[in-house]
Amino acid sequence: MIDSLARLHPALPTVAGLVALLLAAVAVHFAARFLLTRTVHALARRTSSTWDDVFAEEKVFARLAQVVPALLVYRAMHFIPGIPPLVEALVGNLAMAYVVLMAALTISSLLRAANRLWSAHPAAQHRPIKGFVQLAQIAVFIVAAVLIVAILIDRSPALLLTGFGAMTAVLMLVFRDTILGLVASVQLTAQDMVRVGDWIEMPRYNADGDVIDVALHTITVQNWDKTITTIPTHALISEAFTNWRGMYTAGGRRIKRSLYIDIDSIRFLAPEEVARFRRFALLAEYIDRKERELREHNRAIGGDAAEAVNLRRLTNVGTFRAYVFNYVRSHPGIRPDMTLLVRQLQPGPHGLPLEIYAFTRSTAWADYEGVQSDIFDHVLAVTGEFGLKVFQNPTGHDIRRGLAAASAPAGTGSEALPVS
Repeated sequence: MIDSLARLHPALPTVAGLVALLLAAVAVHFAARFLLTRTVHALARRTSSTWDDVFAEEKVFARLAQVVPALLVYRAMHFIPGIPPLVEALVGNLAMAYVVLMAALTISSLLRAANRLWSAHPAAQHRPIKGFVQLAQIAVFIVAAVLIVAILIDRSPALLLTGFGAMTAVLMLVFRDTILGLVASVQLTAQDMVRVGDWIEMPRYNADGDVIDVALHTITVQNWDKTITTIPTHALISEAFTNWRGMYTAGGRRIKRSLYIDIDSIRFLAPEEVARFRRFALLAEYIDRKERELREHNRAIGGDAAEAVNLRRLTNVGTFRAYVFNYVRSHPGIRPDMTLLVRQLQPGPHGLPLEIYAFTRSTAWADYEGVQSDIFDHVLAVTGEFGLKVFQNPTGHDIRRGLAAASAPAGTGSEALPVS
């Protein structure tokens, strides 16, 4: 048959061979797609495992199927009669370059599938591998690019690699972010500094929310206002940030808030007030213990009991502080096994700060705010029982009331009320 075609025209056997090879490649392409794509996908849907479904969704088998017709073209070019050596070499090199490209895409799909499978594992929250997968994909495509260029110019890849030595500075500049991201990803993963789901705070980047993605180049944070902030991975190594994971791990969220006592309202307690406070369930034990302590101390110093200044006495602010401590400790939303303080801070122009330092049982934001508000609702309302006033700057109402009292005629009984 080849001789008959050659007698008609010398180029007919070559053209017929190329057409036959093209048709065979198309047929093999559809056959491979049917076997590796549709059949495998159908089998994957019927199995209970998930890895084959992920492989199918990432098009691993579809890209692998495209390697088969290219290999057929590469191997069959030698059997086409009368084909010029230059054409044979060119088509063969193109086919082999296509094989390398499809192989690189297949490996990239495999890596993405592996990342998806690992992400579904519980340990992935502590050890994400997305950064390493992206780095491996870059390495695969770099190797594939070198091989494709070497195949197309019909030279050894070693010759191209030797030329990279002179391009090191350029590569360092081009891949600066990738190199920094790689080093940062290794450190972040090895030291377990950031996980998906962590609440981090980085004011420089206006980031305050949950980490939703840890990649090679960026960390993606969904802020509490639902905006998205991307932070360079290397920034978490070179700059300071706050990770609130320890709060969730410890199981307690800190309350650290002060109320300001007007210093003019601080005084010693009268005996009848001490007797009344002893009837308070949260103060009975404190009053008894404190009175014993003061009695022993006053007896020891031997001071003149007629002069009250010589004696230690209960104060309304100290008793109030003990009440607040016992109230907070007995609150069902507070953890008594963690640090719990009710302390005085340095007095200032706004009065005496009385700080509550405690930890709630729930770390959820809404529950935490509810417990904190409930405590301060009660504490602010009960200050009057101890003869104390909460400090606030004068308001317009205070000023009007003071002016009205000052302008009232003498002898009317109107007095300027104290302004707190």
